[in-house]
Amino acid sequence: MSKQNEKDIEVNALKIDEKELFLRIAEIIENRKYRAETHANQETTMMFWEVGQYISSVVLDNKRAKYGKKILTELASKLTAKYGKSFSERNLYRMISFAERFTDIGILTELASKLSWSHIVELLPLKTHEARMYYVNDIAIRSYGSKELRRQISRKAYERREIANAELSEESSVPFNVFKDPYLLDVFGLKENFVEADLEKSILTELEAFLLEFGHGFTFVERQKRMIIDGEDNVLDLLFYHRILKRLVAVELKIRKFKATDKGQMELYLKWLDRYERQEGEETPIGIILCASASREKIELLEMDKAGIAVAEFWTHMPPKAEFESKIKTILSEARERLERRKSIPNGGAKKQIEYFYESKDDDEDNE
Repeated sequence: MSKQNEKDIEVNALKIDEKELFLRIAEIIENRKYRAETHANQETTMMFWEVGQYISSVVLDNKRAKYGKKILTELASKLTAKYGKSFSERNLYRMISFAERFTDIGILTELASKLSWSHIVELLPLKTHEARMYYVNDIAIRSYGSKELRRQISRKAYERREIANAELSEESSVPFNVFKDPYLLDVFGLKENFVEADLEKSILTELEAFLLEFGHGFTFVERQKRMIIDGEDNVLDLLFYHRILKRLVAVELKIRKFKATDKGQMELYLKWLDRYERQEGEETPIGIILCASASREKIELLEMDKAGIAVAEFWTHMPPKAEFESKIKTILSEARERLERRKSIPNGGAKKQIEYFYESKDDDEDNE
């Protein structure tokens, strides 16, 4: 081998992919920065909890309530002067609420690693533990910030899931905690007199927004799913797959009121999917009919959930806040009444799983 060739080999051996080097170093830095920030966030959250817990147990117990309030004002002034506005009187009360609402140290430790203080501030006004834990779990799964959390709370995501769960009977083939009712599709900006094709197109155009509203675990599979049955074409509007449930989810869109005949149509689609599309290891397909108006008594009498079919309304326009909250409260109250009626029927009623979600609450708690 010539000296020139030996020199070329030596030079090539020393060559380094500078772009790859930078990307790898940047990845290391970002990973470590993220871990450091997460650890710092966890310690800050635990610090706020400890402060709140100590004040609650030592200063603001029943015997010192009036005196404790004065002490708290003076304490906040001193702490703010030394440690900044994070320890204002308002924030101290938030820390106290934090300690009172999250008493399980096991849950707290996990919580502190996933939620920021901004998240916790948004959760504190919620009046039930179930509502708080619903959003805690949703944040942990979908990793959204405090702004999106505020949006989810304002759009009553928890209450709408409760409504959907309350519609499921003891023998339901539709899993709990998958669907909501109603669905809020106001982000699509649909005009009056739209047709089903317009709604379908809007969903596909704004698929990310739709999946955020629809829930975690869903992935889009196909639109206008063609099924040939007895030589005739049948078309399903949308087909999704739920990665957690490991099953296909058929979606039919109806821009009218729910009809009894919709059940037979969806049952046919689900049986076809079960026979021709279901893969090994998957569960039986389920379906949801999204309609402009749900005939809830008719849905209950038809026992849609036993056939693996959920029915929910969709709203393309958000009413004013007060009207929206009133409507959701009314729908939730009616759903609970139907649930109690089923529970009173001999050999009927709801699963313990439903009872967990629907403990008796004060009326004011519906508007958390």
